[in-house]
Amino acid sequence: MQSKAIESSQYPAERRLAITRVIDEQTRASVAELSQKLSVSEVTIRKDLALLEMEGSLLRTHGGAVTAGRRRAELAFEVRARLHKTEKSLIGAEAAHLVEDGDSIALDASSTALQIARHLKARRELTVVTNGIRVATELAGQPSITVLMPGGAVRWEAFSLVGKWGSMMLRQLNIQKAFVGAVGFTLEEGLTDVNAEEAELKKAMVLSAKDVIGVFDHTKWNRVAMATFCPTDRLHIVISDDRAPAQAVAAARALGVDVRLVGSR
Repeated sequence: MQSKAIESSQYPAERRLAITRVIDEQTRASVAELSQKLSVSEVTIRKDLALLEMEGSLLRTHGGAVTAGRRRAELAFEVRARLHKTEKSLIGAEAAHLVEDGDSIALDASSTALQIARHLKARRELTVVTNGIRVATELAGQPSITVLMPGGAVRWEAFSLVGKWGSMMLRQLNIQKAFVGAVGFTLEEGLTDVNAEEAELKKAMVLSAKDVIGVFDHTKWNRVAMATFCPTDRLHIVISDDRAPAQAVAAARALGVDVRLVGSR
């Protein structure tokens, strides 16, 4: 830990770089501590922390922040849930229209899947298979909905369960509809994720489902992450928002993917 106060930077970018260095070095720091070290107000520090969290450089906590860890490509669940929240809510509502009473469906651990879950509470005799802890918690109190979770290790960045046990369980099921989010989507690589374990479990969901519905906002189009879990020819429907790139949408439709865009503007 540095004992001397860091001089206040003239430029906000320099100050935020200093904040990330302190938190990376110590793994955590309070707002009061950073305010003292950088000789700026706590209000300024809070604004800086909010911006740095949105960039994925750190994670805010009550009264401070902690390091985002080595997986900086993965925004923590709480951060992702706040990104494009309006679009995700609209996508979730549209996706929920595809779910009927008596269905058996799969929801992954994505923040968009959580929005779908919030629109399913009126369904009856519904079975939901999910590796998402937040998704399961959202639906667990509904008497007419059965929630099944595969086993596995907890991946805190996504509040999900991953591992061979979960994949083995999913491959034994017959699911009518699987709703899966993605970090990226291109026609060549299909739906992709940054985490290999997450991708492996999603792949098992896709293989077990009769229909596969991709649910993701406009920022995921024309992006490729490390691991493919669903090729484009396995996709039946894509639900996204109306800011999705028109050329990519047209190309997907030309390949037979039913692309549905919801309004957010």
